[in-house]
Amino acid sequence: QVQLVESGGGLVQAGGSLRLSCAAPKRIFSMNSLGWFRQAPGKQRELVAAIYYSGMTNYADSVKGRFTISRDNAKNTVYLQMNSLKPEDTAVYYCAAAELGRPYEYWGQGTQVTVSS
Repeated sequence: QVQLVESGGGLVQAGGSLRLSCAAPKRIFSMNSLGWFRQAPGKQRELVAAIYYSGMTNYADSVKGRFTISRDNAKNTVYLQMNSLKPEDTAVYYCAAAELGRPYEYWGQGTQVTVSS
């Protein structure tokens, strides 16, 4: 049962920007960690960015300085602002949530991001 719903993916030229959104029920949104993952064809799913209940964030080295994760508590929505996009950012992007001390167990259906060169 999908409980997180992503939107905002699409096709963009290299150097462009996209903002992904992930809406979740309050129970899910209030979990300890909300993360954005991505999976490119033939590659393993990787964590791109995470934001914790404390407000702390962390990013994969490959996106530091280009991507920003944020949350809107009033809208139960987490965002991923992606700037200076590169062709290697092409992937299906997933939103996920995890309770404290648990792995990411709640996932969205994914949204495709394609960056053309």
